[in-house]
Amino acid sequence: MTKVNARILIVDDDPDILLAAKMFLRKYFHIVHTEKNPAHIPDLLRNETYDVILLDMNFSRDANSGKEGFYWLNKILEIDPAAIVIFITGYGDVELAVQGIKEGATHFILKPWDNQKLLATIEASLKIRVSKVELENLRSTNKLLVADQDHVFSNIIGQSKAMERVLKTVEKVAKTDANVLILGENGTGKEVIARAIHRASPRKDNMFINVDLGAITESLFESELFGYKKGAFTDAREDRAGRFEAANHGTLFLDEIGNLLPGLQSKLLSVLQSRKVVRLGSHKEIPVDVRLICATNMPLYEMVKENKFRQDLLYRINTVEITIPPLRERVEDIEPLLNHFLEIYTKKYKMPQKRIGPGTLKRLQMHSWPGNVRELQHAVERAVILSEGNMLEPQDFFMNEVPESTNEIFPVNMNLEETEKMLIRKVVDKHGGNISRAAKELGLTRASLYRRIEKYGL
Repeated sequence: MTKVNARILIVDDDPDILLAAKMFLRKYFHIVHTEKNPAHIPDLLRNETYDVILLDMNFSRDANSGKEGFYWLNKILEIDPAAIVIFITGYGDVELAVQGIKEGATHFILKPWDNQKLLATIEASLKIRVSKVELENLRSTNKLLVADQDHVFSNIIGQSKAMERVLKTVEKVAKTDANVLILGENGTGKEVIARAIHRASPRKDNMFINVDLGAITESLFESELFGYKKGAFTDAREDRAGRFEAANHGTLFLDEIGNLLPGLQSKLLSVLQSRKVVRLGSHKEIPVDVRLICATNMPLYEMVKENKFRQDLLYRINTVEITIPPLRERVEDIEPLLNHFLEIYTKKYKMPQKRIGPGTLKRLQMHSWPGNVRELQHAVERAVILSEGNMLEPQDFFMNEVPESTNEIFPVNMNLEETEKMLIRKVVDKHGGNISRAAKELGLTRASLYRRIEKYGL
């Protein structure tokens, strides 16, 4: 006979009842615990999860009214809203037992019980338990998602060789459950890549949960990531799943992981190693199955050398590492990105289609874009809103004005190459991307200027 993998708790002040129930039920269920004193119920439930609880309606100090049974029923449901409680009652208390069902009990059984009826009642209750747990998890997850909407991102736009290499890696790693670390400057599209991995993975039908670790304070870290029980702290008015639970069977994206304080790094590492979380205010370990993707713009390897980031955590999160190139190193992608954003914002603001002039495109391609794709996107949105014509000019993008004279003073700590790079960028910007004019002012041939532009990644 195969035992059912379920946990049963029996609470009754009659030791004969406890012994008889345990001897019978342990033949059918893996774990059967008994408890004589109902005052121990809260501690039992905080340290263990029970699938079914058999609860006596009347204890010795309150032999007939059933009030004590109702009291402990309410306590159980406060601790575990998905708890399944079966009242144990005598023939004379059937009316009270029916009232108990109205107040949250699932079934009641009469003393002395028929063993087969008891077994059938518990088996039926286990099915209800599964449904209640799923419902509670869904409610908790939905509440979490109200504040964490899953934004819709368009397909990745990139035709440069640098982005082709990134996309090939994404395609390979997406098919696996390997942890991924995404590196790149601000605005390069780290979250877009993370979502692309999720959408192409076997977990695509489950949740993608995004956590901005840079926006979570140290005091909220555990409650946000691991969840909490009702009463764990002042504002904990109900049980709530953390981000790990919400992402169960899906993908958890930890953005800005480089901002995580050393003390919190060890807590995260512990969960990643055990694949179990413990909600604040509880001692129960909850298994979690998540695919982890992390991202940062910070130099993690340098931080490891400086003891600012745990080396064992770095090894844990970067089974596969993806570095997204900055926009200045994928100039070929600027034009398709421009067209993409133009289409989005002309539709959004109900404006006629706008175009980018050849001179404007060259100017935009020569810009360094310190904010990368995000900066380009915002620049296009502003240009669409504020431009007066259908042909967008450099001034529509509010590009920084280039001084008329190139004889300005450069920082004294710059070396020759840095000075040359800055000078070339400024002169090319000044002439709106016109290479012939820039080369003439710099005293170079067009070929020489092109070689320097390629050398400095301008």
